[in-house]
Amino acid sequence: MTRTALVLGGGGITGVAWTIGVLHGLRLAGTDLTTADLIVGTSAGSVVGAQIAAGTHDLEALYERQLAPPGDERPARLGPAVLFRYARAMLVSRTPEAYGQRIGRYALAAAAGLEAEADRRAVIASRIMVDSWPERALVVTAVDALTGELRAFDRESGVPVVDAVAASCAVPGVWPPVTVEGRKWIDGGMHSPANAQLAAGYDRVVVIAPVGSGSGVVAGPQSQAAALVAGGARVEVVTPGAAAKKAIGHNVLDPGRRAGAARAGVVQGGGVVGVVGVVWGGGP
Repeated sequence: MTRTALVLGGGGITGVAWTIGVLHGLRLAGTDLTTADLIVGTSAGSVVGAQIAAGTHDLEALYERQLAPPGDERPARLGPAVLFRYARAMLVSRTPEAYGQRIGRYALAAAAGLEAEADRRAVIASRIMVDSWPERALVVTAVDALTGELRAFDRESGVPVVDAVAASCAVPGVWPPVTVEGRKWIDGGMHSPANAQLAAGYDRVVVIAPVGSGSGVVAGPQSQAAALVAGGARVEVVTPGAAAKKAIGHNVLDPGRRAGAARAGVVQGGGVVGVVGVVWGGGP
């Protein structure tokens, strides 16, 4: 029996919008990736993954939601000081765990000046509109702020899905680490933008990654896809094209760019349906 996996990577608020747009565009063109046997979600991808795995939200409605004005939703930013911390930690780290540990220490130290953890959790809950794990296999990634180790939360973890998604979306220096089982967790993208390695063992894999490259010890989706191919899988990676990058802009945490990113995603989804459909549908 052929098993399929959909991997959804991180990329901020605009990453959520673009990913939903791509999925919607693909389905309009005849390829529905929401039927995946496994969904792996990291950061922005965990939001989309929780929504589509639940099966309670129509993809078109999710897309239309991205087109709505941001209202009172406040933009955030990965400022120069935060990016400097990331770059410095990357330069002195030899493994993704070491990098995660250094960034985790920074996240814990910076938390006092950020939004309260409970308030952030409420934002995530309203965003995913899901309060329990789906029956479908869903994996949500986060990084232990103390050890830097990656954890894949699922319905067997005994952790509420909102907490898992909030942990996966806890961008260090922007939003506070999330407490789960007495430990602090940060954004799963600190280990990898997509964590496509978690789809190992599946026959057909599509990776939708708003962040298309890795950096230093942080593996990008293309290198992870190559490893899956070496293991016998058929894999296609979709990353933002030129038009999508322009629509997304420089601040992926700006809700004002959401509608443009979603529209660009629909167009790109329709444009890649041929190559994606071959992988997903079992063509030659």
